[in-house]
Amino acid sequence: MSDFRSQLQEKLGLSSVDYHSNLSKEALFQEALTYDKGRIREGGPDDEHKAYQTRLGVQGPLVFYTDPSCTGRPVKDTFAAAWPEFEDKIWWKPDFQKYDPEAYLGLRKRVVEHLNAKNARLYVQEVYCGVDPEYAIPVRFVGEYASHALFTHNMFPKDVEGVRDEDEKRWTILNVPSFHCEPERDGSKSERAVILDFKDKVVLICGRADYCGVNKKSMFTVFNYLLPEQQELSMHCSANVGKQNDCAILFGLSGTGKTTLSADPNRRLIGDDEHAWTKDGVFNLEDGCYAKLIDLNKEAEPVIAAALSMPGTLIENVPALPGKPLEETDPQDLDLTDRSITENTRFSYPLSANPNVMPGARGPHPQTIVLLTADAFGVLPPVSILTRREVMYHFVSGFTSKLAGTEVGITEPVAAFSACFGAPFMAHFPSVYAKLLAEKMEAHHTRCILLNTGWSGGPYGTGKRISIKHTRALLDAALRGDFDEGNVEYEKHPIFGLLMPKSCEGVPSEILNPRNTWEDKDAYDRQALKLKEMFHENFAKKGFGAFGIEDVMA
Repeated sequence: MSDFRSQLQEKLGLSSVDYHSNLSKEALFQEALTYDKGRIREGGPDDEHKAYQTRLGVQGPLVFYTDPSCTGRPVKDTFAAAWPEFEDKIWWKPDFQKYDPEAYLGLRKRVVEHLNAKNARLYVQEVYCGVDPEYAIPVRFVGEYASHALFTHNMFPKDVEGVRDEDEKRWTILNVPSFHCEPERDGSKSERAVILDFKDKVVLICGRADYCGVNKKSMFTVFNYLLPEQQELSMHCSANVGKQNDCAILFGLSGTGKTTLSADPNRRLIGDDEHAWTKDGVFNLEDGCYAKLIDLNKEAEPVIAAALSMPGTLIENVPALPGKPLEETDPQDLDLTDRSITENTRFSYPLSANPNVMPGARGPHPQTIVLLTADAFGVLPPVSILTRREVMYHFVSGFTSKLAGTEVGITEPVAAFSACFGAPFMAHFPSVYAKLLAEKMEAHHTRCILLNTGWSGGPYGTGKRISIKHTRALLDAALRGDFDEGNVEYEKHPIFGLLMPKSCEGVPSEILNPRNTWEDKDAYDRQALKLKEMFHENFAKKGFGAFGIEDVMA
């Protein structure tokens, strides 16, 4: 491999900059404390310290604060350069828009000139996206913040051996918070931009877009474009393996229980968020976890709780305790219910912090696929067995429900649909992933269930959340094959058409048909028809029928 300096000069034009490459986590920790500066509060200056230590010093987590305008992914400022050879293949949408290629090249040139002019201090980390050398993408992070380099070190695999043609495959992340875009000049929508360039293999991040997850999700989006081009499937899911070497993958949006249910003491974890399913089985794209910290229950999440005191980890946007400097605070004493900066407080820690991980973060072909939903309307069955046609439909629908804010004492559930359970990161059209999923399921005789972790006996506010005990019993039964054809009697839901098992060990049979749990059966029917119509509207609005997906609820 030729020297990264000459490669970056040839690729981007970076010449008079001060590189600090592949530093250890300990070194990056100290660099972040000294050099990472920018805005951390509304109306504040651009030269405040961004990174802080706790009482544990380098033996504990680094605490990083993003720009107050970027405490999550900047979805309205996320683009791809619309090169003609890629334009027709990409699924353009409001959170992944076209960027004029010439405007992008002009912006990239000005960003590089900005860095050269100020002899910028830049951190370089050589990592990978994916642990399987046949599919892994070499990634070179180049950025102004040591905190981002530390995050990259945590989240991406290192030293993947056996990757061929690394220089040809390599993607470069250029992360430059100090460069603020000018929309009229640069073609951006605001003073920041996140732009994926599939032609030159560059992710350009500039302006107030310093949320750590931007680095991770940008490369996930890249992988979601490249892997289906090889007729393999990338997935926004968790994955684990049981004692019989039986692999399961769990798809689900936020709040459906994906992380909780995949953390099973009787099963080994492959990963909690980003995976690939190829001809050889399942593998993790990452080497770390990026957990939400808000309202963390330390008893229910002991792995995350313990990791808060580990060296080399990174806490994002958790406020200091009132009247107490962070450097005098034990990380275990931080108030994880404090929403004063954001609801989206985060924590990056290595996958190895989990006590029960599959060797190499890889597993066999899945025997079970779980589509998770949290139905706050209270009408979907606790578990349904899906046919191949239904899998494609519910996969592209990606349904769950969110709870709206209370208004005059009334809280109404709101339907949320996200294709493939991660629409913003899906660079191809949803049908591409749905067809690959269906083909792989058929080839490997994989079963699929729709597991509802939402409400029963009525909607949110009237009914009760389905107990985690019952949910786990239903999941365990599905993993054992108890719901396979011939092992259980089914009944068909009259409105949704879903197959419901009539019995399950450890679960009262009367709750398996949700209509039984409602006192007012007519009210149930009205609510079920209302949700069915929402599915119809989403299906029509997204145009899934044109991609060959069948409307199984018609």
